[in-house]
Amino acid sequence: MCALSLAIESSLQQSIGLNKFVFYLLMGSATIVYYTYAYMGEISIRAVFWHRTIHITPATTYSFYNRRTRWYQRNNRIINLTQVLFLLIALACSVYLAFLEYKHIFSLYFSEWLILCSVPVVALLYYGNAFFPFFKINLRKTGWLKPFVVGFVWAGTVTLYPPMFHQWQNDLHYTFGFLTFWLLVKNWMYISVLAIMFDIKDYADDANRELKTFVVRVGLRKTIFRILLPLTAIGLLAFSYFAYASDFSLLRYVFNLIPFLLLLQVAYSMHRRKPILYYLIIIDGLMLVKGLCGIAAALFF
Repeated sequence: MCALSLAIESSLQQSIGLNKFVFYLLMGSATIVYYTYAYMGEISIRAVFWHRTIHITPATTYSFYNRRTRWYQRNNRIINLTQVLFLLIALACSVYLAFLEYKHIFSLYFSEWLILCSVPVVALLYYGNAFFPFFKINLRKTGWLKPFVVGFVWAGTVTLYPPMFHQWQNDLHYTFGFLTFWLLVKNWMYISVLAIMFDIKDYADDANRELKTFVVRVGLRKTIFRILLPLTAIGLLAFSYFAYASDFSLLRYVFNLIPFLLLLQVAYSMHRRKPILYYLIIIDGLMLVKGLCGIAAALFF
């Protein structure tokens, strides 16, 4: 829902039509497969706790009793089945789009191939050796770079792919424009802030594993006031420029401003520890709110 709402928002903000249903089916199923993969790995790691006596620190105890982890453990079988199902759907949609809808996809310009491949390559490198066993690369373990990788993958997927595939749908080549760049920066900073907030949730576990995220390196207060709030300001400025260049009406601008104001409020509230469902509902929910506000602003104002 987050991915689809942001993709539709991006299409409307760039004044292009929506893509075919199969495109959104591919995006939704691929998102589910990609994120579920991380938690399936978490299941296998936590399962060791049931069979072996190991030294459990407060950090690993927190991860072990994480409600989300327990849910994946209890539903392990159905998760494996749905993972295969969504993977098959994603592959079928990819084949359909490549060979039936976008027949000239193999005669794209080099710049189009570069944009098309950059996002999935970075996404795969995020998990590291699980996909590239011969390369000692794992962007997920870089700590400070991790949230920006997450932000780039999300922003690239929902900002670049909708207009790109829409152009191909009409047998046209895609050109990366200056306004698209500002929209990309806006989404990149917005989602990177959300990813840093999730690192605050995992502070104890990351510190135990010596993963040098921002909150582990500089502490909670500095992360909020020197990183979260400035990045939110960058995203807000990028959006303001985009709105000005796109000649947004005042009401449309204010409506799109709501997610940024909520983001500032949530960022400031992160100095108090919250339960896992707060992070899953409120922080992820900010992506959905942003997409819905953007869609409503484009349709009604």
